[in-house]
Amino acid sequence: MEDSRIDKWLWSVRVFKTRPLAMEACRLGKVLMGELVAKPSRDLRIGDTVTIHLGTITRTLKVTALPPSRVAAKQLPEFITDLTPPAEYARAKQAALEHQLARQRGLGRPTKKERRDMSDLFGFD
Repeated sequence: MEDSRIDKWLWSVRVFKTRPLAMEACRLGKVLMGELVAKPSRDLRIGDTVTIHLGTITRTLKVTALPPSRVAAKQLPEFITDLTPPAEYARAKQAALEHQLARQRGLGRPTKKERRDMSDLFGFD
């Protein structure tokens, strides 16, 4: 196998859960090959670099091999090299934590009990 469609590759290396989700991401311009937006049918070759915008994180992957079909999570290092900087993962983790701690609009300030619970949870004095 010399080349593969980018949407099929994104699905087979477990970046997206389904192939239609991978196709939609390509159509929306969230998948780049080099500096260019990749259409779903774009051919992918070994050595190409793919950048994917997934919510708050931008992953950069290098193609090291083309799988014949969807691969197990343990086999991923054989097919991709993750070039995403660690700061990108830290930023996504921070954004997820902030999302969990966000209060609903209109609830006002936390009560004294809620403030104590938060300080106990995070170890504040």
